[in-house]
Amino acid sequence: MNEIFLQLQQLDTVRLNFGGNGGLVLSIVQAFIMFGVALGIKPLHLKTAFTHPKSVLTGFVSQVLILPAVTFIAVYFFRSYLTVTVALGAILVASCPGGNISNFISSISRANIELSVSLTAISTISAVVITPLNFTFWGNLFIESSDLVREIYVPISQVFKTLFFIIGIPLILGILCSTKFPDFTKKIAKPIQRISVIIFMGMVIIAFAANFDLFCQYIKYILIIVLVHNGLAFLSGYMAATVMRLNDRDRKTLTIETGIQNSGLALMLIFNPEIFPPEVLTGGMAFMAAWWGVWHIISGLSLSTYWNLVRKYRYINYKKVRS
Repeated sequence: MNEIFLQLQQLDTVRLNFGGNGGLVLSIVQAFIMFGVALGIKPLHLKTAFTHPKSVLTGFVSQVLILPAVTFIAVYFFRSYLTVTVALGAILVASCPGGNISNFISSISRANIELSVSLTAISTISAVVITPLNFTFWGNLFIESSDLVREIYVPISQVFKTLFFIIGIPLILGILCSTKFPDFTKKIAKPIQRISVIIFMGMVIIAFAANFDLFCQYIKYILIIVLVHNGLAFLSGYMAATVMRLNDRDRKTLTIETGIQNSGLALMLIFNPEIFPPEVLTGGMAFMAAWWGVWHIISGLSLSTYWNLVRKYRYINYKKVRS
């Protein structure tokens, strides 16, 4: 066995310290975030699916079909280096809907913000069904095909049940609130969205502080895996938009929407004892999801900065030519 696999195998036995009720708190925060996302969902965003079907359909396919499939191919190709739980962590993140920070990244990237919000809304609403189906299909397919298999079973009913309570109910309540009380919603939407993101980032910082020694020991292995996986996610969105000949703004949007995933939802599922009982070793999955939550913010902002620099460079050259 190679050194990377041996180190990751040790990581599987590690349990991240989120406090005694960390899993419950994480679930409540995630539900609060979903409620905040739902407050921003308007009929106009869902209408975009009909007025711009090509871009919306391409983005949806990129997120729910292409990314999980590309992830499975990647982890299967490198299966001799990855433990089952690290591979499942990558598949779980790829099965989650887009993260709400993708809307912010799209706005500062001069991408199509309406398309971004629409894709986030559609992928989040459909996640109640799509996420458990993708995770169980690709996860169990990898487990069955791996020579390193251990007794891990992905229970689709429990994943569906959890997502209904964490995503479904907050979305229903949020959409009802925005529909029935539009004026009230305008006042509370942005504060709730900002507070939820701040709370979640605070939990991530606290979690990394509480697990700092483990982070220093294993990050060099997880970092490269997440970097490659996140790069493939961005590339999947970009290539899907390019193949479908979408315009530059929509291509940027699909790149961001496919590369920014709701890894907080993945963490919440991992720490749910009804899905992964305490006796199941999930250290690799937890590390993958936790570092994804940090890295996709860094990579998304970096990509946005690059695009803005390119745009500025082209504008300067255009002015020179005109003069």
